[in-house]
Amino acid sequence: MSHTPPAVPPEAVTADPPHHTDRPLLTQFWLDLTFLHWAADPAAIAPLLPAGTVPDTLDGLTYVGLVAFRMHRIGWGRLPGIPYLGSFPETNVRLYSVDAHGRRGVVFRSLDASRLIPVAVGRGVFRLPYVWSRMTIRRDGPIFTYTSSRRWPGPRGAHSTITVRTGDPIGEPTDLEHFLTARWGMHSDFSGRPLYLPNTHPRWPLHRAELLVCDENLLAAAGLPAPAGAPVSVLYSPGVAVRFARPARPARPQSR
Repeated sequence: MSHTPPAVPPEAVTADPPHHTDRPLLTQFWLDLTFLHWAADPAAIAPLLPAGTVPDTLDGLTYVGLVAFRMHRIGWGRLPGIPYLGSFPETNVRLYSVDAHGRRGVVFRSLDASRLIPVAVGRGVFRLPYVWSRMTIRRDGPIFTYTSSRRWPGPRGAHSTITVRTGDPIGEPTDLEHFLTARWGMHSDFSGRPLYLPNTHPRWPLHRAELLVCDENLLAAAGLPAPAGAPVSVLYSPGVAVRFARPARPARPQSR
């Protein structure tokens, strides 16, 4: 597979969304997020991305993310969010991508969630790699603990326990912190066709965070090398309200 660059330069990394979502397809809240990131070789990540995308890089490196949070009140269109089935813990493994149109995004390798019906909808309707897991989020003052143990479809034994101590707000995020969090779309493969799903939300309120515990094998279960050493970035956010637009024009597939 060849590592072909985008046909146009990647769009700028911006803290605010570069587009609008006037008629949302989906609405939801992402709350109490912890972002863990490890640097990775783009050549190792490229085969794991959908056709039509390549690894997005900063200073020659791409990144693998493990993001734990609380999904809250998923809603369709302008309907109110669903309080029970639409609210649950989630932990995802994600990569960073750019397509032939220069659109930066994320690619999900797995999304562990604790509600079976949203998992089934995510897998069946959106073709996303959702998995059903036993999950908890516990808070003790500034300390958050996220746990996950996979149920279906596996692999059995895939799990994570993440504990962080949250710190001070970040006044001006670094270039890397913007690169890892200011993502305004998702790339995926929908029945063999490249798909880009744009999203918008307010600027991230980011905080410093100290990683106290990281016991996980979700990265390995997602086909990634086990991380070597501590993450290069640990961040916390109290969260944002999110709106997803309808899928955008598919990127032209590239020779991989």
